[in-house]
Amino acid sequence: MGLGLALSPTLGQAAPSSTAIPVRRQMVQAIDGPFHVLEQGEGPAVLFCHGFPDTAETWRSQMQAVAEAGYRAVALDMRGYGRSFAPENPDLYTALHITGDLIAVLDALSIDNAVIVGHDWGAYNAQHAALMRPDRFRALVSISIPFAPRGEVDPWQILRDYGLNEAYYAFELAEPGAETLFADAQQSIPSILYWLSASPAPALRWNPLDPHLHMLRPAPVAVPEWADPDYVNHTISAFQRTGFRGGLNYYTAFSRTFELTAAFKGAVIQQPALYIWGAADGLSQMLHPETPSLETLREAQPNLVDQIRLENVGHWVQNEAADRVNNALTSFLLEI
Repeated sequence: MGLGLALSPTLGQAAPSSTAIPVRRQMVQAIDGPFHVLEQGEGPAVLFCHGFPDTAETWRSQMQAVAEAGYRAVALDMRGYGRSFAPENPDLYTALHITGDLIAVLDALSIDNAVIVGHDWGAYNAQHAALMRPDRFRALVSISIPFAPRGEVDPWQILRDYGLNEAYYAFELAEPGAETLFADAQQSIPSILYWLSASPAPALRWNPLDPHLHMLRPAPVAVPEWADPDYVNHTISAFQRTGFRGGLNYYTAFSRTFELTAAFKGAVIQQPALYIWGAADGLSQMLHPETPSLETLREAQPNLVDQIRLENVGHWVQNEAADRVNNALTSFLLEI
């Protein structure tokens, strides 16, 4: 899955003081087209990558915290989202293309290297960027998605071999025309935010392997209790303007990325790293039903500093538990 934060500096956190560090917004030219970028603060760079369905605004609370800690927070609308470059062809959404976008944004901002932070698809692409370009990304924070080295077989083929063709949610989202399922953003965004979070009763939460517990069931509330209304309204407006095809292209391109990364088979991430996840997140529960040990996680990331399991938190970790994520993130930045 994946998600966004708003035009107000209050999103995802308690109202900040009147001395909140100003947010700078601009369009920068990357290799293939323009990208919408937010910046806040000065100092060593921290680059934030969002997932589906979101925009750079999802990181406003984290950007404020990082800026206050003496860093230059940078977040972009990823390819296919918001005001950024959005080609129609799903073959242009592989991790190689996204890594190129991220490097181009750093270049446009005259940033030599950055700590990279990603959530959902943003975590997947941040991991690939760190793997491919360790010269530009000096540390990694993965939220909701642990890093797994490339194996011999496409992970989606393994799921198909287990007979999950009709069960696993991402297969439907990868199909042409899947955007029609989400078309009414006024309904689909609140549904996704609610059902993937820890707000519903455990038996009713989204399950990526159970089509009956799908993400697009009508939500009982317009705004979950943990979400700022400005954040929700911004996200709805963004997808009313762009539609969902760009974001869904990441699902379609997944197997293409596997094909193109044969040279990285078995490669591990060597940079200092942190993994943060919500215990109530259906995706995390699928990826590791039991809490993985640090020793297990360090097989893929030898310099993983820690993993942080957040109780009573679902998929939208940076919004559901903004303060806890901010504390973990700033502590990690000061440690590396």
